[in-house]
Amino acid sequence: MKFGVEIPTCTAGMMHPARFATVDEVIDVAVEAEQLGYHDVGGNDHLSTMRFVRDAWPDPPDYFEPLVTLAGVAARTSVVRLSTAILMLPLRQSVLLAKQIGTLDHLSGGRVTVGVAVGGYRDEFEGVRPDLAKASRADLMRERLEALRLLFTERRATYHGTYERFDDVEMYPKPVQSPLPIYSGGNADGSIRRAAELCQGWLPAKLGPDRIREGRAKLETYARAAGRDPAMITTALQSVVCLGDTAEQARETFLKSSFDLFRTSLKDTMTKGVDVEKYFDLNLVGTPDEVCAKIAAFGEAGVEHFCGLLFVGNTVAEMRDQIRTFAREVLPAFPERPAVAAR
Repeated sequence: MKFGVEIPTCTAGMMHPARFATVDEVIDVAVEAEQLGYHDVGGNDHLSTMRFVRDAWPDPPDYFEPLVTLAGVAARTSVVRLSTAILMLPLRQSVLLAKQIGTLDHLSGGRVTVGVAVGGYRDEFEGVRPDLAKASRADLMRERLEALRLLFTERRATYHGTYERFDDVEMYPKPVQSPLPIYSGGNADGSIRRAAELCQGWLPAKLGPDRIREGRAKLETYARAAGRDPAMITTALQSVVCLGDTAEQARETFLKSSFDLFRTSLKDTMTKGVDVEKYFDLNLVGTPDEVCAKIAAFGEAGVEHFCGLLFVGNTVAEMRDQIRTFAREVLPAFPERPAVAAR
């Protein structure tokens, strides 16, 4: 099992208070995560604040662009992998993004994993890209995934889609890794299909073991139909972590944090129909022993990689204390082994 830490590139105002980490603190968290033995560190992605953030806080949060931030992390680390969890692909232009990812892969010596998704907040997308306000973000996702693969592999790449278009682009250097691992983020059927047909991993969020099994079964069917080996596609998971000496203490810590604001902001999308008790069950909330039992159940369902774990804390110090406790109490129970896809 692999475990990664979500560094707070764009978590302020959402999962953490609006005044949270400086860019130096973000990088320091990544450096410590490497020292503690985590497999990867991941940055999430926002280009503008969402409506619910503006309504909740008097001052706007700082959002640090994840790829640039990870370049800073690359300079301070040597073995921890660098991930995006999640990069919002509909907001990005493919040629420039391919150049940025390829450059980061070279700067880091081939340590990049790119998690991509549609994004949870349409109002941000429409504000940043009003020219595409009526576009299907799912169609944008597929076109840009296809375009990235061409740019990463072809000497000269041409792509003519509904939204993404470029001609005879010769982009070098190619990434160090071939293929560079891309995870399709999201819980919906379209995310699973894109993972099966175009990516190296599926990265849902806050699903229970039964839903993971169902999603993995779909993924295997789609992959075989596309002529791909499903064993080559990783099943990852993004989860909230909140540890306590007792289950009650862990739940109280969560409810006093900004994470509950984040949870309720997705009540009509990702967490629709999920009350707070169910949310606790689906995520890594509880004592270390309880969290270990949850991780074991997810492993049996096919999860191989907890990518971009979201650690609760109202201050950077509180968040780092959670990261350290998890490293001390949970990581030793799950030594990293070669990945084996669920059957």
